[in-house]
Amino acid sequence: MFCAHFCNAQNVYLSKVEKTNDNTDKFLYRKSENTTGAEYLGEIEVQGFSKDDASVFSLIYKKAKEIGANTFSFKPFENIEGTSQPLNPSNYRMALYYTPKEKLMEHNGKLYVFASSDKDQKININKKDYLLSPRSYLTLDIVPGEVYTISTKKLLGSTIKVQPKTNTENLYFQISSLKVKSDTSGTGGLNLKSGDIIGLEKSYAEFLSLVYIQNKQ
Repeated sequence: MFCAHFCNAQNVYLSKVEKTNDNTDKFLYRKSENTTGAEYLGEIEVQGFSKDDASVFSLIYKKAKEIGANTFSFKPFENIEGTSQPLNPSNYRMALYYTPKEKLMEHNGKLYVFASSDKDQKININKKDYLLSPRSYLTLDIVPGEVYTISTKKLLGSTIKVQPKTNTENLYFQISSLKVKSDTSGTGGLNLKSGDIIGLEKSYAEFLSLVYIQNKQ
């Protein structure tokens, strides 16, 4: 069970396996602190830094599914004095769980916009400018029926418009200067490509919300 994979100098491996679950859930969501009924299965450790977050998540997803996990949470390392260390993108741990679907805590009604992993990005949402630093993201509350216009503010950049009918689910987008192929394999990849504004699948977006820093602007 303790095998490893490498991705751009990143080592992703199962560092602990407490038990396994035989569920066939395709998702891998971030577990809320208030979630009850989650069964602890084991831990994944990631060593080394990579800008290719999609490939890293694909490896994490495969490792998690080996033991039947469908949820994860950050498990910080401790300092010598016993305090928790913040997440270090070059070395971090994730606890893996199986959580029954009816126990999953929903935090819906948010628009998430993630920056790219390597450069500052100016964007405009509904005529308001934002500057996203690399590996950061912002969230906005969704108002049902309102049109959200997201633009990358480039001469040859992209603009998309979305109009959520309800606030019962989140919307996830990433601003990227890279060409990214859609992943429809069900392993938590990317889809809804529109130039350099990319719609993200929920599992992958919730992973980014762990390893990226939230922009409070």
